[in-house]
Amino acid sequence: MASRAVDRLAPRAREIVRAARELLEQEGPDALSMRRIGDRIGIRASSIYEHLRDKQALEAALISMGFEEQAELFTQAVHGSDDPLASLAAAYRDFAHRQPHLFRLMTERPQRRDLLAPGVEAAAAMPLLNATGGDLEQARAFWAFAHGMVILELNHRFPPDADLNTTWRKGIDAFHGTS
Repeated sequence: MASRAVDRLAPRAREIVRAARELLEQEGPDALSMRRIGDRIGIRASSIYEHLRDKQALEAALISMGFEEQAELFTQAVHGSDDPLASLAAAYRDFAHRQPHLFRLMTERPQRRDLLAPGVEAAAAMPLLNATGGDLEQARAFWAFAHGMVILELNHRFPPDADLNTTWRKGIDAFHGTS
């Protein structure tokens, strides 16, 4: 997927980030080592630092890509939707299930916002903020609900007989003030 955040980088840095993304998708965040990334593209791990200042910068590039992807998915999800909150929840859930390693990298560590590409996090949040009529705290509460549900699903914390679609629906309905 094309990424404006990565396109801003020099060609070799883009190659490094793309190799890191492949490794991330295949093996998860713990596999992201400069040595392993360097091996993938045929350079020494120390050479990576000529193109990206440190591992946090590399992870921030991956996270920026993820936010760009979410912004696009979330914008598409709410376009013409009769229930933007339900559409956003479905898009968030789908993103997490399709790309669990990127999702975990994006959400399980403190966020170094100063290293992210400018505006990517806000762009991903905007569809939800719009869906809540600009109510920032309601948007945060809804995100917390959706995120909690997704993490519990990814970690297989619900009992095998749980009807998760009904659980999602009840949670979304609670934000609409219905039961």
